[in-house]
Amino acid sequence: MNTAVSVAVRQYFTSIRAALAGLELFLGDRNSPLYRNTVVGEVIVPYLARLKASIACWENRIGFVEHFRISRAESGFPVFQNVLELENDRQSAEKRLASIPAADALREEMADFILRQKAFPEALQARMAERLYLEQIGKGDIFSPFILPETIRVAVNPKTMRPYYVVSWGAFDGTQTLPMVYMATIEDSSEKIVEMLVTADGKLNPDVEIPLPVGGLLNPELASRFDDFASKNCAYSLTPVTIATNLDKDFPELHPKQLRRIVLGPFYSAGITENNARINDILSKVRKTENAWLLTWTVQEVFSKAERPASRGFWSSTPAQEEFHIDTDNLEAARMGVSAYEKHALVPHDAYQALYAAGEAAQVFGDYKVHVISGNQVVSEV
Repeated sequence: MNTAVSVAVRQYFTSIRAALAGLELFLGDRNSPLYRNTVVGEVIVPYLARLKASIACWENRIGFVEHFRISRAESGFPVFQNVLELENDRQSAEKRLASIPAADALREEMADFILRQKAFPEALQARMAERLYLEQIGKGDIFSPFILPETIRVAVNPKTMRPYYVVSWGAFDGTQTLPMVYMATIEDSSEKIVEMLVTADGKLNPDVEIPLPVGGLLNPELASRFDDFASKNCAYSLTPVTIATNLDKDFPELHPKQLRRIVLGPFYSAGITENNARINDILSKVRKTENAWLLTWTVQEVFSKAERPASRGFWSSTPAQEEFHIDTDNLEAARMGVSAYEKHALVPHDAYQALYAAGEAAQVFGDYKVHVISGNQVVSEV
């Protein structure tokens, strides 16, 4: 990796680490809208931790690879090939680590090389970077191309006398290069599950222990099929209403009442990304490069406004069907295929000041809810 590229890439990692740390700060802020909606905040946090772990791995990886590509003109995140390589390396990490000397031994070799050769030990440095990279992969979960569903909450709808689950899963879209988090609220009318989980007075059976979170859908008879469904219906090109409708059709026993998709990005970094020339030009004037970034995300939601009851005739029968609400009065909501959506922008105080001073703040942020980071505080909707 040549010096010019190395400087630019390291600047990129400094910016995106600061952005993800800022998002983590925002999620923990009691005044933030996502903190008040505890379910959404609770869902996003572990996926953010995965994304931070992936970034840490990639940052170590640039020490021993020739090229590292990001989606400069679109999302601002690392290209999908990096996500795939990270997943492949995770599976072979233990075997590769066994062939690399221990960190202390490498440090001794590096010191000895410098003393004897009076030069920088680039080859040994690359080996050290590879060891750190492989060790980092083993420290925790990363943001994989697809992250299997898990059930994070269980309750009972007293009106329908059905249990319902809050289920989440994740995906890194390869076409748009965007990390995404899904969460769905799903009622289950399976006879065995209703009998096991719901008491006569319409409450969750206290005698059934449920150690949340549970890997997969709580219903074991449908869990494998649900995993397969989620992996095949997680592309950004599919609208939330399409995914919810497909779920409703594919599983007669499951009744999706709400589906949310949180799309992280685009991410803007001065001197690195090219996804918006005007934004990047203004960000380049921010004095501290670690504050010259802007992170956006969108929360999309589709919900059921009614459930059409199942019908059973002599010759045929049809299962219950959800009627999903689409806000057709809002062209953007109709285009997204959602009942509602929110756009958010997170920006350091220095960068916001630069945008404001240039008279571009209103045009850049438009219908975004803006959250400005200043020190360890976040000021929302400025």
